[in-house]
Amino acid sequence: MHRALITGGTAGIGAAFARAFAGRGAALVLVARDPVRLDETATQLRDEYGVEVETLVADLSDREAQQRVADRLETDVDPVDVLVNNAGFSVRASLLAEDLTPHDLGFEVMIRAVLKLGGAAGRGMGRRGGGWIINVGSVSALVTQNNYSAIKAWVGNYSESLGVQLDGDGVQVTALMPGWVRTEFHTRAGIKGSSIPGVLWLSPDRLVEDCLRDVARGKPVSVPSKRWKLIAAVLRTTPRGIVARLSAVLSHRRSREK
Repeated sequence: MHRALITGGTAGIGAAFARAFAGRGAALVLVARDPVRLDETATQLRDEYGVEVETLVADLSDREAQQRVADRLETDVDPVDVLVNNAGFSVRASLLAEDLTPHDLGFEVMIRAVLKLGGAAGRGMGRRGGGWIINVGSVSALVTQNNYSAIKAWVGNYSESLGVQLDGDGVQVTALMPGWVRTEFHTRAGIKGSSIPGVLWLSPDRLVEDCLRDVARGKPVSVPSKRWKLIAAVLRTTPRGIVARLSAVLSHRRSREK
């Protein structure tokens, strides 16, 4: 019987992870900012799957909230043995902007919180002799579009570094690198996605099932679907100058979609 803590667990990829683990009979700890939506999601999962669902209201841009979630991960009372660091949002603000507020929020939620929670989970799981940490990154880490790309590049490198540090402790770390996923993420970011071919879109449930298969195989990086594996492989081997030019083209297209 496992217990999975999922940040951003009420929508998109996080909700898909919650359904996947609930379907496997795992207990859940859902972390999100909106208490109403959190309670609704927890009730739905309890009713549909008959699993235990604990909720933690936490805005991960707040360091006290980060600490509360970290404490939950590290405790040996009803221990968590799966962490999904999923909470996040698009950061499309200009790198030249004087106002760094959007960037600071991105750093707190998608870098500091990931670091804080990954460390707490690693300590607790390592002490207990096993566990799994899944950090949600992005294929956009392989291009150079904006600060979101830079943040997700950090997530990927951090995940592999954490996996190295936890080697021998029974804790596996996997970086999930999704491509385009049909969730409300893009709507919130103001991205219509009308120029993206339909074949490139994945459902969140399919994405999560592919990821969990990779986790079961002990893979440090999971890129769901053959088409996105191919895209990621091409991006990794393409000269960075060409990647930069491609990134510029993609950025111009996104700007026109606003």
